[in-house]
Amino acid sequence: MTDTLTAAERLATFRSRREESVKQPQGSLALVNTQWITGDPEAAQTVYGVPGTYYPLPAGEKGLRLVATAADGIRVDGELVDGEVIISAKDGEKASSIVFDDHTTGTVIVNEAGTEYALRIWDAEADDLVNFGGIDAYDYNPDWVITAQFTPVEGLSVGFEHIKDEGERDTAIPGEITFEKDGVAYNLAAFKSGRALQLVFADATSGDETYSVGRFLFVAPNPDGTITLDFNLAVLPPCAFSYQFNCPLPPKQNRFQVPIRAGEKNALNKSGELLHEF
Repeated sequence: MTDTLTAAERLATFRSRREESVKQPQGSLALVNTQWITGDPEAAQTVYGVPGTYYPLPAGEKGLRLVATAADGIRVDGELVDGEVIISAKDGEKASSIVFDDHTTGTVIVNEAGTEYALRIWDAEADDLVNFGGIDAYDYNPDWVITAQFTPVEGLSVGFEHIKDEGERDTAIPGEITFEKDGVAYNLAAFKSGRALQLVFADATSGDETYSVGRFLFVAPNPDGTITLDFNLAVLPPCAFSYQFNCPLPPKQNRFQVPIRAGEKNALNKSGELLHEF
């Protein structure tokens, strides 16, 4: 069956699905807390807004320990907790589902080193979700569909700063993305994100027409060694929707001096104003 949709029509479908995704009960708008549970495995810790006490596990073990009573009403993987249970993150065999009430859920995440765990709290009635008005975006712009070259390079890393961190995290990148546009040569850094590569970039619109922190573009190399950078598919980082995310900032080589008027611009509230500012 031949695809008869235009590029602009396909983009409209992408954006509709994208907007629905951030409004889900565990979409970006619903994140209300991210709390790291670290330190002494015997030291009880509480998490703002939800019941139960939480403990880090001994070094080398995966997940968190939860102690709660039946009166707390916490269900892990569908079972009411009355005592002690281990809640697993995605680096275990299966991530645990955590339900606190009819609109509040939890997940456990792990840091890049796989050594520390945090509890994330999602609220399907969060203020940001209730106040959300939509995602402002540019019209389709064919000038920012770029065919670049992807060159695999072993042992390459780039320092990425994050909004809430001090200093940089050295992050492995699988290769270089190079292209030339309007007489300017670019060499971009993208790190692995699942099966894709994640490009974190800023440009001359950042902080003016578009979200100040920057934007993300997810791409994958083609079999012939090229890589298509369709900036019309550029999306806002999760921190544009919730302050509880710790987003990476664009490294120096990913900061364009020219405006990229393609992709998402800002998250708006119902009054048409910025949902968040940094």
